[in-house]
Amino acid sequence: MEKRSTLITLCAGLTMLFTATWAAEWPTDGGDPQRTGWQKNESILTKANVKGMKLLWSLKLDNLPREMHSLLPPVIVENVPTGSGPKEIAVVAGSGDNLYGIDAASGKLLWKKHYNYTSEKEPRLGGPLCPGGLVSTPTIGLPKANGARTVYSISGDGMMHFLNVADGEDVEPPAPFMPANGKAYSLNLVNNVLYSTTAQGCGGNPNLLYSFDLATKKVTTYNPKGGGLWGRSGAAIGFDGTVYAPTGDANYDPAEDRLGNLLVATTADLKFKDYYAPSNILFLWKRDLDLQVTPAVFKWKGNEYVVASSKECRVWLMDSKSLGGADHRTPVYRTPLMCNEDVNFAEAGVWGSMATWENAGGTRYVLTGFWGPVHPQFKPGISHGAVTRGAVVAHKMEEKNGKVVLTPAWISRNMDQAEPPVIANGVVYAYGSGESNVQATPELGLGANSSAIRIKNSHPAVIYALDGDTGKELWNSGDAMKSFVHFGGLSVNNGRVYLGTFDSTIYAFGLPGR
Repeated sequence: MEKRSTLITLCAGLTMLFTATWAAEWPTDGGDPQRTGWQKNESILTKANVKGMKLLWSLKLDNLPREMHSLLPPVIVENVPTGSGPKEIAVVAGSGDNLYGIDAASGKLLWKKHYNYTSEKEPRLGGPLCPGGLVSTPTIGLPKANGARTVYSISGDGMMHFLNVADGEDVEPPAPFMPANGKAYSLNLVNNVLYSTTAQGCGGNPNLLYSFDLATKKVTTYNPKGGGLWGRSGAAIGFDGTVYAPTGDANYDPAEDRLGNLLVATTADLKFKDYYAPSNILFLWKRDLDLQVTPAVFKWKGNEYVVASSKECRVWLMDSKSLGGADHRTPVYRTPLMCNEDVNFAEAGVWGSMATWENAGGTRYVLTGFWGPVHPQFKPGISHGAVTRGAVVAHKMEEKNGKVVLTPAWISRNMDQAEPPVIANGVVYAYGSGESNVQATPELGLGANSSAIRIKNSHPAVIYALDGDTGKELWNSGDAMKSFVHFGGLSVNNGRVYLGTFDSTIYAFGLPGR
């Protein structure tokens, strides 16, 4: 009897190990440290059945929005041991300094953690750009020997928190990470080190690239002396540990180490390594078309590449070994403009992050959403109607005349402010945020950049499922969601597509019964 019990226990343990090894998870913003937006392990949703997606559940959370910020993209892990058995848990951060654990299958709230503000500095609100509170998407670490998982998050007072994904309890006491009232962007975790970026000088704090060593609790920073590092998904990490982050509007003067309006690369310990500065960098600075887009890192035909964009609305393809060549100004390829013919700094261009995936035939796509009308001279191979408010564009990696190029493959249907897409099993999921992005008018000037005005003029978000090879619409969420999205994002895992809206509601769409 003792031998039989031991055998059963061993088999159960091996089964859990096998399941965890092959689990589909979305533990970080963009799905992986490279910020590709590609869910490689989705097996439930397909091009053939995605048309049958329905709203599986929605959950109204008690998070209090701050300015226009509310819910951040869910991070999701499987096989989390709980008192009622292993569960797939989605962790959702709310701007009111809240973290929520949700049963991904049922939509039931499992736990809530509210962070009390501990800094001596007064909590500060600074309009849409500086809302205060929790505005950085958390990340989840690998399972421990017992299967337990830790979620890492930054509260509005700048503290790093370590919570058990199963119940939201502290795994260890919070630790200092950055100054209070800053504006941090999504956490990334590689080799036991957490990374984040800050922007907009919120709270009077400098705009820096940060790292936090989980073993030593040591905080390291790098200052490019540029504008804010405000790629929405934070920094992307290359396969060799290189850290890539965009810098915002500021002077470009490499002789004085002032690296504004470019893509900077550092080593894993945040030592300067390389940068790419667009050839028209002074124009970008003058017209406020900064590089505020988190790049994506990927491999193609044995080489590692980085793709980035900006409000100008073109894509730069770079070789990770030398981002801009000997002069730091020459990428592998620079696409024509996709949008923003009017050079609009607020309501057009690419915002957020890049995405990339490879189909079963080996075709590598680079994807980006954009705001505003399509550029009249942008002519991809496949289009799906007039684009006036935004769309998703797919480029293909190709070799022509001995050079690597990005060839426009398709542009999607019109979307109301198209946001960063994600990909799963050949399906591209994108959404129109419905957000009003008018930041200046002749009557009000920059006074139009008011949360109250923009919230009033926003519309409910809509999710779309597109054929990844053609951009054809396969499904949309219709009027299921009742509010807009500001700096949120999609997550896809095990047959469910998630999005949180400004009214603090999290939605999960999928196939009923699956």
